[in-house]
Formats: sequence, C-alpha cells, structure tokens
Amino acid sequence: MLGTIVNSLAIIFGSIVGILFGKALPEKIKRTVTQGIGLAVILIGMSMALETQNPLVVIASLVMGGIIGEWIDIELRLQHLGMWLEGKFSKGGNGGNFTKGFVSSSLMFCVGAMAIMGALESGLKGVHDILYAKSMLDGISSIVLASSMGIGVLVSAIPVFLYQGGITVSATLLQGVLSEPVIAEMSATGGLLIVGIGVNLLEIKEIKVGNLLPGIFVAIPLTMFFAQVM
Repeated sequence: MLGTIVNSLAIIFGSIVGILFGKALPEKIKRTVTQGIGLAVILIGMSMALETQNPLVVIASLVMGGIIGEWIDIELRLQHLGMWLEGKFSKGGNGGNFTKGFVSSSLMFCVGAMAIMGALESGLKGVHDILYAKSMLDGISSIVLASSMGIGVLVSAIPVFLYQGGITVSATLLQGVLSEPVIAEMSATGGLLIVGIGVNLLEIKEIKVGNLLPGIFVAIPLTMFFAQVM
C-alpha cells in the first residue's frame, strides 16, 4: 500500500499548493497549461491504446463496458457524491467548481495503465516504482487543476486511495487470471479512456468517461475468450 499512500499524499500536497498559490497565476496561463496537459493526456492514452494485440477486445470491452456503465450510471453517481461532498466541504455553497474538480481529477488519477499496473505490481511484487512515477505526474497535475477548480481536486485523493488500494489488496487473489495478454488489453482499453479525459480537458466534446470504466474489467474475460477461439 506504500505506493498508493505516496500517490494520495502527492495529490493532497499538489492541491494545497494550487489552492494557496494558484491565484497568482493569470487565468490565460492556467488555461493554456491545462490545454497542454490535455494534449499530453491524449498522447499518453494513444500510446497505451496502440499497444493492443487484439483491437476487437478493446472495441467489445468499451461497448459492453459502456452498456454496464450507463445502466449503473457511474458518472451520475460520481456527480452525486461530488455534490454531497461539496455540501460538506464548501461553506455557504460557494464551491461551484467542487463537483467538476472532484469528478474530473478522480477520473484522471484513477483511469489508466499506471493506476492499474502500479497497484498490481505493488500488490504482487511489493515494488512501487510505477506508482512513484505516477505520484509525480499526479502531483504536478493537481497543482494546475486545484488552482482553477479548488478543493474538489484535493478530495479526489480519497477515491484514488480506495481504488488503487483495493486493486493492490485484491491482486494476490487475481494472480492466476491477470496474464500478460490480459494486462495488455486492460491497459489498451484504459488508454482510450485516457484519450477521452484529454478530449474533456480540451473541451472538444463531453465524453462520459466514468460510464466507460467497466470496460477495463470487461477486457479480462474477453481477452481469455478470444484467446480460446482465435
């Protein structure tokens, strides 16, 4: 759990720095930096997605995952959680950006190969190198995000801790299932979701990335199925 703890602390520290000193940055600088992060997120996501060995698995995972996600309506539940937390943390209801900051940063920090692979490696091998690298990236991102969206970014450390910590704790139970091909397709599917986050950051099109999250885990049985029939 050490890697996940460090990751969560990096988000908290970066958010505090962004909240305290972010106002000193002109709005146009913050907007441009956020756009730069959006482009970088798309680049990272595309590089991950292109590592797939079977695009059919990724396509089917996103389709089936989207159906499950829409049925559960993960995005709406995240928004409701954000609004509930907003009422707890925002005095007088003045935290208009809280929900946006919480949902956007939670998805950004949780989705992707580094979160999944880092947590798995931490649980299976006790090696935290991937999560340490992710901590640096998340810490830098949280400074910029918190400077414009406030305390919601800081609170996103909670789902990051629960999500990555849950994977780490469960990793030993899944050791026989998560083969290299399975991890590759999970990462590729997560990579496309990261592209969606980048698109949202650039405000090109609003994509319900949260409702596509189940696709990462749907990729597990689909990879095993395609391995048997192909």
